[in-house]
Amino acid sequence: MARVIKTKVEIEGRVHEETVVVEGDEPAAWEEGREYSVVGKPANRVDGRERVTGAARYTYDVNLPGMLHAAVLRSPHAHARVLSIDTSEAERLPGVRAVVTRDEADIDWYGDSGKLFDSTMRFIGDDVAAVAADDLDIAHDALKLIKVEYEVLPAVLSIEEAAKPGALEIHPRGNIIQHNGHNGELYSRGSVEKGFKSAEVIVEGTYRTSTQMHNSLETHGSVAMWEGEELTIWESTQYIFGVRERVARALNMPLSKVRVICEYMGGGFGSKGSTFKQAVIAALLARIARRPVKLMLDRREENTLVGNRGETVQKYRIGATRDGLITAIDLEAMTGVGIYATWAASVAGPAQDLYKCANVRTLTLGVRTNMGSQAAFRAPGYVEGMFGLESAIDELCEKLGMDPVDFRRKNHSDVDHSSGQNYSSKHLLACYDRSLELIGLGSGAALPVRGSLPSNGPWRRGMGLASQTWGGGGGPPAHALVRINPDGTVEVHCGMQDIGTGTKTALSQIAAEELGVPLDSIRFRLGDTQKAPFGPASWGSITTPSVGPAVRMAAEDARKQLLEIASFFMETPASSLQLVDGWVTTEGRPEGRKPLTEILDEIGDYMVTGKGYRGPNPTEPIRTWGAQIAEVEVNIETGQVRVLKIAAVHDVGRVINPKGLASQFYGGILQGMGFGLTEERKVDVRTGQVLNASLDEYKVPTIADTPIMLVEAIDKADTLANHIGSKGSGEPPIIPTAAAIANAVYNATGARVKELPMTPRRVLAALGELRDRQEGITSN
Repeated sequence: MARVIKTKVEIEGRVHEETVVVEGDEPAAWEEGREYSVVGKPANRVDGRERVTGAARYTYDVNLPGMLHAAVLRSPHAHARVLSIDTSEAERLPGVRAVVTRDEADIDWYGDSGKLFDSTMRFIGDDVAAVAADDLDIAHDALKLIKVEYEVLPAVLSIEEAAKPGALEIHPRGNIIQHNGHNGELYSRGSVEKGFKSAEVIVEGTYRTSTQMHNSLETHGSVAMWEGEELTIWESTQYIFGVRERVARALNMPLSKVRVICEYMGGGFGSKGSTFKQAVIAALLARIARRPVKLMLDRREENTLVGNRGETVQKYRIGATRDGLITAIDLEAMTGVGIYATWAASVAGPAQDLYKCANVRTLTLGVRTNMGSQAAFRAPGYVEGMFGLESAIDELCEKLGMDPVDFRRKNHSDVDHSSGQNYSSKHLLACYDRSLELIGLGSGAALPVRGSLPSNGPWRRGMGLASQTWGGGGGPPAHALVRINPDGTVEVHCGMQDIGTGTKTALSQIAAEELGVPLDSIRFRLGDTQKAPFGPASWGSITTPSVGPAVRMAAEDARKQLLEIASFFMETPASSLQLVDGWVTTEGRPEGRKPLTEILDEIGDYMVTGKGYRGPNPTEPIRTWGAQIAEVEVNIETGQVRVLKIAAVHDVGRVINPKGLASQFYGGILQGMGFGLTEERKVDVRTGQVLNASLDEYKVPTIADTPIMLVEAIDKADTLANHIGSKGSGEPPIIPTAAAIANAVYNATGARVKELPMTPRRVLAALGELRDRQEGITSN
């Protein structure tokens, strides 16, 4: 019997309450220690051949008969008022089939903060008008013919300037995001004042991180096609049902008349979890032209319009006793959210969650500027916040004369500070031990003391450690169907997306394991709102732990039905039958078995259909944990940093596909290296123009930068989290990477770099400050 309940779900570092419908009882958890035939075994991607041969159809590959190509005219000013628009010349250009401006599209997009095509432009790139034409060249030529008169307004581009009292307000809701009626988000437990009074050692520091841009291989984009009053959109998205809802609301359409498809996508890293304007613009142009329209962003648009990891300024003060117990943590942080963001990333999450400390206060200000808005970006907030926290913790260890690993062990906690409950599963101490073994030091060893590793000319070598915590427990709602065809093949249907992480493979393994059929008999159907039951967004490391239990439950339902049918033909109670590797067998009688196809042939065209859903989360908090150690070389003459080796060990519950998990770890580490060493959005401080919005100017790590990566999971099922025991793994490996590298740079040189990325110039500046301090001490 269906019932409605409420449960807590953590997404992108924030816990919220979800109201869900529960039908029946979930299966018992997969037990630890059992030998599984498919789950836990390395598997190649089930769609790997399609991806590498080009057979996979991405949104960019969708080409429909009569399809037009669209381009958007964008504001050249960071802040301006549109006084007039004249599109008449553009409309007369041969090959132009549709033009849309604010006059044709009076659609609220940001609520009371702006429309789809607004009269006020609030950053360079804001949408002014759009054109659909026979080809992209004609569309771009048409944009040049549109005449726009602007009144240029003052812009605010710095978060420090925007946050000052009396600063020019550039947004209808103010420059600082409101939280519960207050400027910024305040968290407090205990009394930091008392904590600092009892502290014997205190460290203070300001840490800064720069804006990082996503640079997914496939840019954002849409193809829209109308068939009568029904709209189909092919969208490069992490959330097909979210796109359906937003487009339907914008166009005042029923959900049943909007279909969204995304079977393959070329990366998102969180940025494609939101619905951006191109889907609605393409739909409007297609309706006017009565032809399909494709609107794909180019690389520069991608890097200015559809999100980033915002810059941060983090002011830390941490106190401890002489024997190494943390007594107080105080953090004031600002994060740049751009102009239209309505939330600020959880920069304070690590300070609140990671260490045992009774007295913690954090204040986070999400600050708006006349720049492109932030979007979720692979553990938003925690990547930035872990750099600040773990750098400050290492400074505290140095001041105390304590080994960084011993200090972290001493301040370890099994209790969630917000709820007072023990975590559902936590193996962080094991992550420390194993990472030390992988890096070559040995379990229980101390990190090398500063400057003790051998040098090579100007190159100094060092090691640094950082921890991680993140949600990744997933939760409802998520639904799945499993259909067994008469020929023995199995189709799994779910309305989620595989954003390139191999989720389709892991979920196919879950279905194959529970059914008792070979992996190659599974066909996973996903990415279509019209053909599958609801699936959640693929972000926040929630996809496998959300959808996996629904898939397993649907497979169990189908298996039970099948064995009931088989019991008739095999004249054996269903309770004595099992399905193993595609054979229906009688328990204890290996000779009494039949192939699944023979049973299905007996019943003809009947299709077995199993149904599953994701049940509620436990009351215990669910988190992932991990540790990474970086070994680096730093050239004290040039400031160059080379990452030689990274050992990464994470507690992410039961491992479904070790091969896929390792791939996630490798990708997260490399992306974290980019954040820590090379990636930085450069902006003209006079105009707000992004200066390095293309891949020839913006430095992401390449294969030449790749270090030795030693990666492992603790592989302990969290059966309280869900009945498959698995948690998400997409975010954990990026979270501690930059922090570990920064601590290794300090271990190598004694110079603390407090701003990311750690470019040669910043490293040299830190080395210069160190020399000045040493010379000052000597002269005194």
